[in-house]
Amino acid sequence: MIAAGHGWALAAFPLLAAVIALAFALRLSVRLADRWRWHEAVWAVALLMFAAASAAMFVGVLRGWHPADFRIYWLFGAVLNVPFLLAGEIYLLGRRRAIGHLFVAFLIAASAFAGWKVFAASVHQAPLSGRLPLGKDVFGDGSLPYRLAQYYSLPAYFLLIAGLVWSVLQMKGKPALRDRAAGTFGIALGATIVAIGSGIGAAFHVVPLFSVSLAAGVAVMFWGFLRASRAVRIPHEELAGGQR
Repeated sequence: MIAAGHGWALAAFPLLAAVIALAFALRLSVRLADRWRWHEAVWAVALLMFAAASAAMFVGVLRGWHPADFRIYWLFGAVLNVPFLLAGEIYLLGRRRAIGHLFVAFLIAASAFAGWKVFAASVHQAPLSGRLPLGKDVFGDGSLPYRLAQYYSLPAYFLLIAGLVWSVLQMKGKPALRDRAAGTFGIALGATIVAIGSGIGAAFHVVPLFSVSLAAGVAVMFWGFLRASRAVRIPHEELAGGQR
């Protein structure tokens, strides 16, 4: 039996996160219409996934969770979002665009597999009566749909942090790369805010903490997107030196 909703007081938080993520995705889309950048295109997809997951959570909290709500929330939020953030970082930091293309092709196939498993899996109805059901309760502890969040998001998160470290090391002696390093830091920090806030919020069923961390994290990530995408300006001295 699906429980009744939990009211606007709690549902307003995930709605805010969804609106912020959608607004940021539209902002990146406008930038892409002016000039195509592969990393921004992938990040726009990540933001749309973030918005879809938050919107599904809004509906689930407002009127009571249905299996379809939780599947959307789990797939686009817990499983796929961080890997797509990583894909954007690979495009941004990689020297060869082909590497980003190969990773995205792999990610699309992995996403199709994850979508199939999440939407084909059976769910336990009783946990859906809570304000914020846990994946291990809905799908079953040890089930593949539950484990997919660990298989996909955890490695992607640590690679995201590794990209930050690499970016900072590349910046040494190259002030022109400061924006790129700062933006990479913002993306990693935003993902960390979401991971910690949502982890604590989900564990203790505190919807406001969970949802505020979503809104705050996506805002910090978007700042990182914009900062990392600033044009790299090569100092005049380096240009002059290269022409000698």
